Amino acid sequence: MDIRNTIDSNSKIIGIPRAISYYYNYPFYYGYFKALGYDIVLSDKTTTKLINEGSKHVVSDTCLPIKVFVGHVVNLISKGCNKIFIPSLQSTAYKVNNCTKVRGLPEIIRNVIDKPFTMIEPTLDKTNDISFKDFCFDTANQLGIYDESLINQAIKSGWLMYDNFKQMTVSGIPFEEALENAINNKTAKKTIEIVKPISVVIMAHGYNLFDERISMRLIPKLENMGVKVYTGLNVSKQDAIDSIQQIGEIQYWANELDLTGAAAYYMLNGKIDGIIALSAFGCGPDSLMVKEMEYHAVENKLPMIHLNIDEHTGEAGFLTRVEAFVDMLLRKKRRKIEKNNIKLFQSSKSENTKVSQEQKEPSLTIV
Repeated sequence: MDIRNTIDSNSKIIGIPRAISYYYNYPFYYGYFKALGYDIVLSDKTTTKLINEGSKHVVSDTCLPIKVFVGHVVNLISKGCNKIFIPSLQSTAYKVNNCTKVRGLPEIIRNVIDKPFTMIEPTLDKTNDISFKDFCFDTANQLGIYDESLINQAIKSGWLMYDNFKQMTVSGIPFEEALENAINNKTAKKTIEIVKPISVVIMAHGYNLFDERISMRLIPKLENMGVKVYTGLNVSKQDAIDSIQQIGEIQYWANELDLTGAAAYYMLNGKIDGIIALSAFGCGPDSLMVKEMEYHAVENKLPMIHLNIDEHTGEAGFLTRVEAFVDMLLRKKRRKIEKNNIKLFQSSKSENTKVSQEQKEPSLTIV
């Protein structure tokens, strides 16, 4: 949607890039900005053209998610957005950090995009006592809003939408459906779960997994293969934290709950047949978290595959690796079932033989 002919510099419209913190946090952003009286314009969904546009502005070894984010900012500017929300999410808890590029997004955009617009750039840094409330008040102040009661009400509205969204995803509602329901103030109950031959958990950042262009629609493709898919959105925050601790690790990275926490939770409860790690090529934090889970997967005799992606990843080769992994899990599951059936048959046969022998033996009466 081109809004250049309908807004001016004072219009209460804010642009939000459909990248990085949009995934997972958008229900809060939506409720918060709406309560402040702002309408939201989202950038278009990710396309190859958008990625290429973002890539033009940064050095070649920049990771794919940042190239995508830059492309989304350019897309919003082309729509005529004068104000764009680009937060600096430093740490989400004490010494629980984001990667340097996510922390420095405002500076990256300031240095690579030479086009006029107002950047709304609040900072969240709980390690240095910049709380989420400070983050929200800073956002409002940058928009020229200083009414404390209005800002507090906006924060409350944001949390109501986010909590509704999270409750739906933990219950098993798919991401897109939960997101749409949340921003429309609707709730949905989990439908009856269809039993599938195998189950996997995907450990990945939301901005890699739920961006259909980046993930190449990994979840729908797995479901079409008869695979039940779990993600970090299906795990509560406390369950993810507890699971990280149970496997002897600590939460250091802000996205650790969606990667290590989700994989550990499903590994520990025995609900999955394998783990799929999806990460952007060259991501330092991901490489550490994936290595951690590879160790624990071997320890628990659980198959795991690591899929690396960048803007040059071909869908055919990507899909071939996924299909091969699923086929291996199916064969492994069949062997396990066959082995258990043999044991059950042998146990049943042994029990029948024992009963038969007891029936043949004469009974003795002791007086």
